[in-house]
Amino acid sequence: MRIISGTHKGRRIIAPSKLPVRPTTDVAKEALFNILNNQYHISSVSVLDLFSGTGNISYEFAARGSENITAVDANYDCVKFIKKTSSELDFPITTIKSDVFKYLEKAPVKADIIFADPPYNLEKEEFTRIAELVFEKKLLHEEGQLILEHSKHTDLSDVPNFRESRKYGSSVFSFFE
Repeated sequence: MRIISGTHKGRRIIAPSKLPVRPTTDVAKEALFNILNNQYHISSVSVLDLFSGTGNISYEFAARGSENITAVDANYDCVKFIKKTSSELDFPITTIKSDVFKYLEKAPVKADIIFADPPYNLEKEEFTRIAELVFEKKLLHEEGQLILEHSKHTDLSDVPNFRESRKYGSSVFSFFE
């Protein structure tokens, strides 16, 4: 994976092969940030990165100037990798080791953008539960949005607060507001 833009543009980050992750592809990530750049001043947004894995999305926000980023993952090795990498790159990323659903139940933070990239094999009900928790707990600032990454085989268009989805290869970003 690589950082597409910003302070570390072009920098490759190699995650340990033992991490149980499927990082967002560079093509999909670039498309996502093209969309977000038209909606936000990335340097001024607060970000909650759920199922953060390697930290790929968090690094991209940080490289573009965002200074309020929280990365949540249940895997100790993923959290350790994000902490180590963000320290090396001098990125302001707060890492939290937690089950995402438990974290959302009592999340102490609100964000402008909540990005969630759970395992693609999650049941649709679990994807729906992520969106429900974000809106029930009022975790988005005004004008904020939730972005769920999922496989093209999962349709979330009937989930409350759904706005649109965009497909990039085998990945889909569903936007909720």
